Amino acid sequence: MRIAMVSEHASPLAVLGGVDAGGQNVHVAALSSALAASGHEVTVYTRRDDADLPERLAFVDNVEVVHVDAGPATPVPKDALLPHMRAFEEELVKHWGHGRPDIAHAHFWMSGLASLGAAGRVGVPTALTYHALGSVKRAEQGHKDSSPAERCLIEAMLAQRTDRLIATSNEEIFSLLRMGARPSSTSLVPCGVDLAHFTVEGPVHARSAARRIVVVSRLVERKGIGNVIEALPSVPGAELVIAGGPPWDQLDDDVEARRLRSIAADRGVEDRVQLLGRVERADLPALYRSADVVACTPWYEPFGLVALEAMACGVPVVASAVGGLIDTVVDGVSGVHVPPRRPDELARVLRGLFAAPAQLRTLGAGGARRAGQRYSWRAVAAETVDAYRATRAKVVEVVERVG
Repeated sequence: MRIAMVSEHASPLAVLGGVDAGGQNVHVAALSSALAASGHEVTVYTRRDDADLPERLAFVDNVEVVHVDAGPATPVPKDALLPHMRAFEEELVKHWGHGRPDIAHAHFWMSGLASLGAAGRVGVPTALTYHALGSVKRAEQGHKDSSPAERCLIEAMLAQRTDRLIATSNEEIFSLLRMGARPSSTSLVPCGVDLAHFTVEGPVHARSAARRIVVVSRLVERKGIGNVIEALPSVPGAELVIAGGPPWDQLDDDVEARRLRSIAADRGVEDRVQLLGRVERADLPALYRSADVVACTPWYEPFGLVALEAMACGVPVVASAVGGLIDTVVDGVSGVHVPPRRPDELARVLRGLFAAPAQLRTLGAGGARRAGQRYSWRAVAAETVDAYRATRAKVVEVVERVG
């Protein structure tokens, strides 16, 4: 099958850790690679953000990245990209006119908008993974939401017109149905984890004798890192290590890093909080293995790859009971759920876990089993192909019926 992946702001080639570079980049890269490994041909279309980038670049065998000219060839915040989606659509039409894919799988709502327009003109079935919904983001962030005003209306239109919606959690499916999506055109396919990279056995990052809480996240407020710091005064003898954001020597220039340091100083725990800055993906497993607990406490989370990575490394996860984390982390089996924005509850759970080493070991082993049984990228790719085939069959049926 010839598959067009459309990911307007999240290139599989991007360096992770920036404000707009995170889980979606990992998802697109890993899913494309897994699809190619199972015999499919994948082309990823992403916006050119550097004039020196070549038009086409091989990623892995049978996966090629195409840099699409849409807007300035410089980094642009994703929330400012909507005006350039018409140009992105026009470029997709040109590319697909020379070699039409069997299906176009868009990632994020703006990719969905460009893909739906181009696919309708060329005659290509469409699939869409939102990765985040504007309605949820707006409800959680209020006036801090920087999304374009049209986002929610466009997302609802896409839910009703895209041939196949691929949701990553049960909570997302319910949201899509409320937006007018057809149940028969909606599939649940989770994200995956690289089980060859994130493993229980392997090197361990150096650590002190203190109980260690690790957070791996982009440095944005909604990820709830500040809430973990606020919980720390009530968790005596524990240290917090935060990985993510710009390189360590640039943290002083990062607004969110400065805010987090200020919270730590105000709570009197600055000596127990360490910001590492960006940690290379190759070094993440060792960091996870050094943790007694990995905390994933966002205010909302469409899926949550960090929880899966920690689970695959055999580390228990304390996770907000939101979005995809409700599906991924099974309370009492692979981790513990806590309400978001509740440092007091987070502190209570952490104290209880640190007082019960046997429970920590049981939860860690349970997470490793669950990651291995449910979330390999090979399995996720197979489920994605099933969704593609169902989409193509349905489109053919509709065309035949209309004809």
